[in-house]
Amino acid sequence: MCGIAGILFKRPPEHLSAGRALVEMLDGCQHRGPDSTGFALYGRDEPGRLRLRFIVGEAGGAEAACARIGEVLDREGASVVSEERVGGDYRVTVEFDGDLQRFAYAVEHAAKVVSIGSSLEIVKDVGGARDVDDRYGVQGFEGSHGLGHVRLATESDVKPEASHPFWATGFADVAIVHNGQITNYWKMRRRLEQRGFEFATDNDSELIAVYLADKLSQGVPLQEALRTSIDDLDGTFSFLVSTKDEIGYAKDRIAAKPMIMYENDELVAVASEEVSLNRLFPGQALDTREPPPGTHATWSR
Repeated sequence: MCGIAGILFKRPPEHLSAGRALVEMLDGCQHRGPDSTGFALYGRDEPGRLRLRFIVGEAGGAEAACARIGEVLDREGASVVSEERVGGDYRVTVEFDGDLQRFAYAVEHAAKVVSIGSSLEIVKDVGGARDVDDRYGVQGFEGSHGLGHVRLATESDVKPEASHPFWATGFADVAIVHNGQITNYWKMRRRLEQRGFEFATDNDSELIAVYLADKLSQGVPLQEALRTSIDDLDGTFSFLVSTKDEIGYAKDRIAAKPMIMYENDELVAVASEEVSLNRLFPGQALDTREPPPGTHATWSR
């Protein structure tokens, strides 16, 4: 079933952080996906620097994984600015100005990459929104926008790397959360692989992220990339995508997967169920709307 959520602040409210908003929204729809929870969080952009997040676990192999990552970073000419272990993650900031796609594939071969970006960090793990927040301090994140996902595992194991959001492997700052199934996944993936793209998982959500990031890299606006995705992707889907400056959504023409949105002068919020939006404004009656089938839209900060 799964549940998705997204928020973008037009101007940051004093009473609400992006991290706290997403924790509340996902906790409200946790019944849609009790197995794992994840967040794509966008903070201050740091030109010339990349934030990398890896899943290394907490067992004996974690130290060896961090050592392998360090060797690859050094070999690829990335200078480490800061590093820390948080929960089962290894979080490192580097200075890097080389070929991003080549670099991303190189570090992916060293350890499981969760995200790469100048402003993006993805945090995901098994358990509910409160559990993941307790481990990683998501509510303390002060950013401009972000996405979230609660997952009911149906086709793969319950483990952090199978959780959403998914990063667009090989690109920076593009993330996706998705409710549905892409039935022409392998056909589209093979086409992208023939052009030299690599995939880190067999999850169809990663395909959507790479498809959109490829369009953006060619100068296609996100709005147009979302429009073409409705024709190019087969299946039933509602998804949210984020870049360092925008969030957007697309729904297939059958619209079997729910999506509700709310907008005021301070923010735009989108979720699978209205209960998630009500968590942001307890006790208030909200003028929400459901996007029509086969539609898409974007918002910029």
